[in-house]
Amino acid sequence: MTTTLRVIVDQIIAPVPGALGGYTRDLTSAIIAATPRNCAVEGIVSSSPPDDYDRVLAELPGLAGLYKTTLARRELAGAWQLGLTTSPGPGIIHAPSLFAPLRRHDRSVDGSQIVVTVHDVLAWTHPEALSTTSVAWQKGMLKRARKHADAVVVPTHALAERLAEIADFGDRIRVIGTAPRGGLAVGVDAPTRAARLGLPSEYLAVPGTLEPRKGLVDVLAALGRRGVPEIPIVVLGPESWGDQHLITVAEEQGISPARITRLDDLDAADLAVVIAGATAFIAPSHVEGSGTAVIEAFSLATPVIHSDAPAYLEVSAGAGLAVPVGVGDGYGDRLAAAITSVVTDSRLAEQLAIAGSDRSRAFSWRDSAERMWQLHADL
Repeated sequence: MTTTLRVIVDQIIAPVPGALGGYTRDLTSAIIAATPRNCAVEGIVSSSPPDDYDRVLAELPGLAGLYKTTLARRELAGAWQLGLTTSPGPGIIHAPSLFAPLRRHDRSVDGSQIVVTVHDVLAWTHPEALSTTSVAWQKGMLKRARKHADAVVVPTHALAERLAEIADFGDRIRVIGTAPRGGLAVGVDAPTRAARLGLPSEYLAVPGTLEPRKGLVDVLAALGRRGVPEIPIVVLGPESWGDQHLITVAEEQGISPARITRLDDLDAADLAVVIAGATAFIAPSHVEGSGTAVIEAFSLATPVIHSDAPAYLEVSAGAGLAVPVGVGDGYGDRLAAAITSVVTDSRLAEQLAIAGSDRSRAFSWRDSAERMWQLHADL
């Protein structure tokens, strides 16, 4: 008898797959590769055009099948929020997010399981960062998860603690980490890619937006401090946030626009070239759930400077240079000191690169997938 694990892979064909789409693809690929004997993996997707189904099958070779719901994504999200399900009958379902058919079921009767994943709690801690519709949907789905999920996966212990403060899941929370995205490797064509992307000979790489909690504005403030090396910066993110624009904010901090290169929506190979070529990678976010960005920089042996957000401290385990966020405007001063140290001290930069590379070996999608299979086996 074959045991089938059904993974909700709909985010892969979402209008904007984003980081969650990448997580879904990488985790599901690893789950397929780690499939135990007498088991199989199927996908669940919303009603979509045939080309989307073909895309899922192409990106996830090895899927035993693809269950197509009768509702399109938007309608399906609404139905699942109300507890109306159009998913397969009894069985084992793994959701890489809260987008799941959470319903009453009895594992002891038919073996049905529903496991969901929580990547952040912004709907509770920073609701202004999301649309009112998204906040309502996430809060509603977490309530359903508290009632019906057999387990809730989170990427870090730090997030597990925050989630436990919001909803009582008892012992159902499981910490299973992430890993660098698939294809994040520097190839022989790196010089060509670097030239096409317009990368400077040396620079700092910083992900994020101008949203205050992301810390990009703090980095710009730090680089504008007197005495900080005038090194270029490559921003990995959008050009604006609300009515704020990157170049304008940079100029307000005394940074010449010539020092700034902005890139967004890069494929994995291009992103690898950007991160690997950086003098340092800065992860300045005040609030973080997974710390995947730090893990990716570690995997490319790039020195990392990061905030003391609990998730960063957890995944870094001392391999990066931690900078306390604190309160007030002192964060910019502390970032300035850290950046100056790494840029001007080649020995420190080398030590951080080696430490990060060693630390990156603690994270792999294979390990995450095997732990997912074990989680379902233990339920």
